[in-house]
Amino acid sequence: MKTIVVAVDFSNATAGVLEMGMKLAKSFGATLQLFHVIEPEPSYTAYGFTPEEFPAMNTFQEEAKRRASCKLQELLTMVRVEVPNATSHITEGSPLHALLGHIKDSGADFVILGSHGHGVIASLLLGSVAEGLVRKAAVPTLIVPAAPE
Repeated sequence: MKTIVVAVDFSNATAGVLEMGMKLAKSFGATLQLFHVIEPEPSYTAYGFTPEEFPAMNTFQEEAKRRASCKLQELLTMVRVEVPNATSHITEGSPLHALLGHIKDSGADFVILGSHGHGVIASLLLGSVAEGLVRKAAVPTLIVPAAPE
C-alpha cells in the first residue's frame, strides 16, 4: 500500500477517518492524501437566471471554497505531525464522481471515508457516497462509522 486517500467532509465522521488514515499510513509507510469535495454552484439556467442576476450565490460559493480550504489546511497541519508526507486536495463537483476521479488520477490504492448512517430513506433520496464508492471503486475501500452526536 503506497497511497491512501482519506475523504473528509468536516462532519462528525472526520476525526475517525483521519485517525484510521494516520494509523494505516504509519503502519505501511504510505503517503496520505486528504481529499475534500465542494458541491458545485447550482445552475442558474434552470430558473432562467444568469450568475450576474443572482450574485449572492456566487459570493456564497466563493466563501464556501475559502472556508473549506482553511479547514483542510488545519487538518493537514494536524495530520503532518504524525504523517509528515501528507498532502491535501480540494475540488468542486459531485462528491462520488470527484472522489472516483481522484482515486484514478492519483494512483491511490486504498480509500477511507466516513459513513453517516442516515438510514434507508435518506440514502434513497440523497444517495450515499460511501455506498457508491464501495460499488464503483477499483481499490479497497474502508468505511469508518461516524461518531455518535
